[in-house]
Amino acid sequence: MQRVFSGIQPSGVPTLGNYLGAIRNWVPMQDQHECLFCIVDLHAITQFQEPAQLLAQTREMAATLLACGLSPEKCVLFVQSHVPAHAELGWIFNCVARLGWLNRMTQFKDKAGKDREAASSGLYVYPNLMAADILAYKATSVPVGDDQRQHLELANDIAQKFNHDYGTDFFPRIEPFIQGVAARVMSLRDGTKKMSKSDPSDQSRINLNDDADTIALKIRRARTDAEPLPGHLAGLEGRAEARNLVGILAAVTGTLPENVLREHEGQGFGAFKEVLTEALVAHLAPIRKEMLRLLEDEPALDAALRRGAERAEAIANPILAEAKRLVGFLPRR
Repeated sequence: MQRVFSGIQPSGVPTLGNYLGAIRNWVPMQDQHECLFCIVDLHAITQFQEPAQLLAQTREMAATLLACGLSPEKCVLFVQSHVPAHAELGWIFNCVARLGWLNRMTQFKDKAGKDREAASSGLYVYPNLMAADILAYKATSVPVGDDQRQHLELANDIAQKFNHDYGTDFFPRIEPFIQGVAARVMSLRDGTKKMSKSDPSDQSRINLNDDADTIALKIRRARTDAEPLPGHLAGLEGRAEARNLVGILAAVTGTLPENVLREHEGQGFGAFKEVLTEALVAHLAPIRKEMLRLLEDEPALDAALRRGAERAEAIANPILAEAKRLVGFLPRR
């Protein structure tokens, strides 16, 4: 059985894009593999977070993941800062990784922007901690998007150098995990851009805690064009917004975009948006209801995360202890 690790930042309630692109595919994984899902709050503070907001968003993320179908009985769901092995192994990897490797990381350049000197050092060494997140469990598979593939390659470079430097084959090679079809959901305001929590306009996205009225309003306001829907995919060429809405309906109804087009060929977007709204509300309303229920009982939610951390530590602590022994650290008796 593969050991799969994936992390998600507590940066606000996930969007429909996060759900269809990643979270929904995690649910069947827990039935087929040994899965660890981590809310990576250490990564979150590479850019300043208001403490009260970070705390609230960490609980929100946990509640969302559980409401989407992750089960504490089937997977290990925990908060990164609850397992010190991440930070300890991260420091060891800070001393293994080379500056030249980090200088090639495009995400740091993107996130730091023009004023690199003002960026936190944590943001710079973020990929080393990501490597530690995975290798603290000797996970061999990681579901990643295109934006994280470079970090996965770096994690393998770090593992290989550690093994070479200390004359061991201790850390395994990590492979990207591909399972299911990850829908690529674009902004409701600009079909050429991904749906994102960081977009200044809340109208650009569907949040998983949006109620039915909010979803209906956002879909009505979603950007479209004046042409009716075609009967085949080729007819969506150059129509980014139309293609996006068709793809969303296909994803939430479990069908293919070409089937959606066959069913709605010739329709204008007024009628199509009503169908899309109805499908979205039917799909997301149970998730929202369960999320709110979980958030009403914070002690129970926190207890579930503590149990997850205990299970994670049971895996990570022996691996960390052996890594420290290999490095030459004096054992604590």
